[in-house]
Amino acid sequence: MKIFSGEFREKIMKAVFLTAALVSILAVALICIFLFANGIPAIGKIGASDFLLGKNWRPGNNIYGILPMILGSIYVTAGAIILGVPVGILSAVYTARFCPAKLYKILKPAIELLAGIPSVVYGFFGLFFIVPVIRGVFGGDGNSMLSASVLLGIMILPTIIGVSEAAIKAVPESYYEGALALGATHERSVFFASLPAAKSGILAGVILGIGRAVGETMAVIMVAGNQARMPDGIISGVRTMTANIVLEMGYAADLHREALIATSVVLFVFIMIINLSFSLIKKRGAL
Repeated sequence: MKIFSGEFREKIMKAVFLTAALVSILAVALICIFLFANGIPAIGKIGASDFLLGKNWRPGNNIYGILPMILGSIYVTAGAIILGVPVGILSAVYTARFCPAKLYKILKPAIELLAGIPSVVYGFFGLFFIVPVIRGVFGGDGNSMLSASVLLGIMILPTIIGVSEAAIKAVPESYYEGALALGATHERSVFFASLPAAKSGILAGVILGIGRAVGETMAVIMVAGNQARMPDGIISGVRTMTANIVLEMGYAADLHREALIATSVVLFVFIMIINLSFSLIKKRGAL
């Protein structure tokens, strides 16, 4: 057998791919082991109900309740979904089915550029543009849940648009042409023939966008106000779980540090639930 025969090369590549897959699985396993090994004991020391449902976060008094941060993350993410998902899906429909070729050559790179902008740059944009606008329109100091939601809604657009556009373009052209043959207009053919067939890919883009919104840190820190208290309105300051970890991990020690790691466990579970929900929906054929 020749050393560089096709069969030998195929075996080598299979081994390379298997190694890459095992490294990925090992990385996830190590992250899980670290988080749960260090976070679960902290939850046991504090008490699960006190930790998850406690309304006060006062490390100086050994009070570690993360309910304000959980609600802050949920509210900010929900706001980003409400603001960003409709715009993202409609933008994807436009770029896939309505956009002129000349404009597409400009619009597509601009959307891809949004995906490459660092979070801190988004944060500066929010701090010097979104926050003053919110302050002028709604009052308060502008650093609020609404500011964070608007900023995250912008940040998730490239993900939603990119994945949704690819899903719409992957729909067989016969769906669209069949609708036209039945007398439907261009708009009706897109929205009632092509778009429903692409809903699986569109939902995937939305879920990826939600995952980014939940895990975003730096931009949120710069515009959300970072107040560890129960949210009491869209123009009040909030603190998310990611912001809580970043702001305090640098000086935390002992139980305080363990409580922050436990917070990351809760955040990790959030992300797992989002991903598993999508997997279950696909598995049941509901898409």
